[in-house]
Amino acid sequence: MSSLFIAVEGPNGVGKTTIARFLADSLAELGSAGVHLTGEPTRTPLGQLLRRQESFLHGKALALALAADRAAHIETEIIPRLDDGLHVVTDRYVASSLVLQRIDGLDLGEIWSYNRYVLPATVVYLEDHPEVIRTRLAARPQLTRLELAGSPEKELALYREAAAHLHRQQWRQHVVVCHGLTPERVVDTILGLLPADGP
Repeated sequence: MSSLFIAVEGPNGVGKTTIARFLADSLAELGSAGVHLTGEPTRTPLGQLLRRQESFLHGKALALALAADRAAHIETEIIPRLDDGLHVVTDRYVASSLVLQRIDGLDLGEIWSYNRYVLPATVVYLEDHPEVIRTRLAARPQLTRLELAGSPEKELALYREAAAHLHRQQWRQHVVVCHGLTPERVVDTILGLLPADGP
C-alpha cells in the first residue's frame, strides 16, 4: 500500500477526532507504513491562534486565516510526511471550510476560491442521527461560536453539498454511517473502503 492521505470529516459532535485517532492506530498496526496523525486548525502558533480567536474573527477574515493555516499545513507537514512514505490522517480539512464558512455567511464559490490550490485527499465523511450528535454537543462544557450558529441537521446537509462539490473536482470520497457502531467497527468499515494502492 503506497502512502494514503485521508481526511476525516463530518458535523461537530459526530466523532471525527476519535475516529481519526483509531484510524491512525489501525493503519499503523497494518505495518505497511508509518502514520502521521494531524488536524486543522493546526497545532502551529497560527492554528492555535485561530482556535482561540474564532469568536473574534468572522466571515472572510476567518476563512482566509484558515486557508493560510491549511497552506502551511500542506507545505510544511502533510507533503513532507507523504514524501517520507508515511500515511497521513487529518481530523478536518477542506470540507470543514466548505461547511463552517458557509454557516459563517460565505458562499461555496468564495470559500473554494481560497482553497482550490490544496492537495486532494481521500475524504471520509462520518454521519450519525442528528439527535445523537445533539446529545454529544450538549455534554460539552462550552460550544464555539460556529457550533452554536449551526445544527446537526444543517451541517449534515452542508457536508453533502461539500461532497457534491468535491466530487466535481474528482476527489475520492466515502460516507460512513456511524449510528450504533463502535469506533472499531467504524474504522473497519473505513479500511475496507480505502484503495489498496494508495490514492
